[in-house]
Amino acid sequence: MPSRTCGLSLAALLALLFLPGCGNNTLNPFCGSARPAPLIGSLSPSTISFAEVQQGSVLIVNSSQFVSSSEVVINGQALSTTVASGQQLKVTLTTGVISDPGPVNVAVRTPSGNSGDLGCTSGGSSSTLILTVN
Repeated sequence: MPSRTCGLSLAALLALLFLPGCGNNTLNPFCGSARPAPLIGSLSPSTISFAEVQQGSVLIVNSSQFVSSSEVVINGQALSTTVASGQQLKVTLTTGVISDPGPVNVAVRTPSGNSGDLGCTSGGSSSTLILTVN
């Protein structure tokens, strides 16, 4: 008779350990500390004046799969980010980040979790949206 562990056959247990779980960690029980890759949906506002940047304007990034370690990245520079919820991040835009009017690349990055090499995906970067600074 095949060896069983908690109702699972040895083959099923090995499959759970070594299969990546279709990329979303759902089948690998050791992916508990893995973090989802962030998604980015919209910016509020999507257009601001350079004068508002000079005054320290707040940008709200909306979407989903944000976690406490998610950070907004402006033109490649990670900013101090307030995580309002799993769907909303807030950052203050200043001339230290945006030095001139023009298009600004905005993305979200979530550092990887403590998943090691167990077939788990963890963290990542969102797609990029453009903030227009007039």
